[in-house]
Amino acid sequence: KQVLLPIVAGTEPIEASIPIDILRRAGANVTVASAGDALLVEIMYGVKILADELLVDCAAASYDLIVLPGGVPGAANLGGRATLEGIVRKHVEKGGLFAAICAAPPLALASWGLLDGHKATGHPWFVEKFPPKVTAVDANVVVDGNAVTGTGPATSMEFAMALVEQLYGKEKVEQIAKPMLVRYEGGYSMKELNSVEWHCSGTPKVLLPVANGIEEMEAIILVDALRRANADVVVASAEDGVVVTARYGTRIVADVMLDEAADRAP
Repeated sequence: KQVLLPIVAGTEPIEASIPIDILRRAGANVTVASAGDALLVEIMYGVKILADELLVDCAAASYDLIVLPGGVPGAANLGGRATLEGIVRKHVEKGGLFAAICAAPPLALASWGLLDGHKATGHPWFVEKFPPKVTAVDANVVVDGNAVTGTGPATSMEFAMALVEQLYGKEKVEQIAKPMLVRYEGGYSMKELNSVEWHCSGTPKVLLPVANGIEEMEAIILVDALRRANADVVVASAEDGVVVTARYGTRIVADVMLDEAADRAP
């Protein structure tokens, strides 16, 4: 299956990385396309991704699924790209599967009129942006016809699994979810086995080394969450250059080389 996932300045890292990872695990050929002028895209929280293609070079291709991640201002930035609108509109008119999460359902798909007559969800802060022709639903993920919508970062895994189910069926979901320890249905529970209290004066400084073959979701979720908490996170490459190719092909661009990070340490 061929999947297009565009990114732009302001894209939410978790909402991009989890669908990329999960869909590639399922066997999809995911093209990460920059909707800007360069392959290198700095998305939210300073995460830097090297895209596979420029979006303008993807216009003539055919896809089984197009997925729009959210983010602020990423969703609005995607919604304002005429090239992307044209690609998605042509895809939808042919009956193709299309999806968006967080702010992207109202600020991109709905703004183009592509969710008219559909039930859809989105981030609670943005559902009021849906026009009257869209029926807003309070659910983590909504599948209505060929449209799949989701709410936000915390539901990105459920959203991605729903996309796999639409493309490959429930059996494929179960196949990839089990080794990942994902409970696709039935909710989650958490028990802390070793309770530890952390204390830090001032701004926490965090070193996150990355190397070829790392699990992209785990790295990007850590960077995203820690930087949301205002930690000073340095992503350091343990390879020969700053570009690191993760396990499922996401190209993460580190802030510095690991040796340089070591020299900075107090």
